[in-house]
Amino acid sequence: MAKFTDIIGQEQLKEHLQNAISMNKVSHAYIINGERSSGKEFIARIFAMTLQCERGGTEPCGECHSCKQTLSNNQPDIIYVSHEKPNSIGVEDIRSQINHDIGIKPYSSPRKIYIMNEGEKMTAQAQNALLKTLEEPPEYAVILILTTHVEALLPTILSRCVVLHMKPVPDAKVKKYLMEELGVPDYKANICVAFARGNIGKAKLLASSEEFEKVKDEAITLVKYINDMEINEIVKAIKKINEYKFDVNDYLDILSVWYRDVLLYKATKDINSLIFKDELPQIRRVADRSTYEGIEIIVNALQQAKRRLEANVNFDLTMELLLLTIKEN
Repeated sequence: MAKFTDIIGQEQLKEHLQNAISMNKVSHAYIINGERSSGKEFIARIFAMTLQCERGGTEPCGECHSCKQTLSNNQPDIIYVSHEKPNSIGVEDIRSQINHDIGIKPYSSPRKIYIMNEGEKMTAQAQNALLKTLEEPPEYAVILILTTHVEALLPTILSRCVVLHMKPVPDAKVKKYLMEELGVPDYKANICVAFARGNIGKAKLLASSEEFEKVKDEAITLVKYINDMEINEIVKAIKKINEYKFDVNDYLDILSVWYRDVLLYKATKDINSLIFKDELPQIRRVADRSTYEGIEIIVNALQQAKRRLEANVNFDLTMELLLLTIKEN
């Protein structure tokens, strides 16, 4: 069962949606903007479920026929917009699933709700097709567009929707959730929180990912021994990074957090603030050996590597430059 009270953080967003329901001022179109895995689909589903609930409150009852249908994914008046091409939502997707369908009255509920995930993938033509519907939607229609990149939507679309932004969830709340709800041990929760940066879904994924554990161990092993490695061993290590199905940004984040710990320990000698507490002897060794300037150069090089990869610079070349910078400093 899912209710608004199950949403962790996002107080403003929850308040906005529940007020709209209680005051009967539900808009015809909403855009929920937030990072991947931040819980947009969860919120959209609870909102839709509440709007269709036969008891008509600001929380879904979970007991009525409509709520039970929503929970088993077969509520006929909550439509999930799909797309065949993985990287784009085309004009045909919009026409066939929204425009040609929206004129048909709801089957059994007061409203007809469309939930479109990855809204940023709509082509310009698809957005223009949707615009016609947004300009004159039927009284009963509600369209929810979920996106990770609100800037990809046309200003004309934005102006006809209520735009709601997901906010990072405070670290303490993320940690409490991981430890109390998922039973994640303290030290592991700290690591997941550091990488999730307020994204509850990402924290959850990392907590249960064996691959994350593997990548973390490999990344740390690499920075531990990089000073003694020959160039051909570094090249081998790069090849290995590329084999993982993991987002390379997460790999770079592991290195960033490691060097943040080194810098913190060097400056304060405070063990309690470290994320990788279990690596203390190694962190102490690197901190003693490195200069503040050297650590700063490495931290900047990590950011630069991220920017290069975003700009599609060759992966091997980018990583080689980064690892040589780490080795030299």
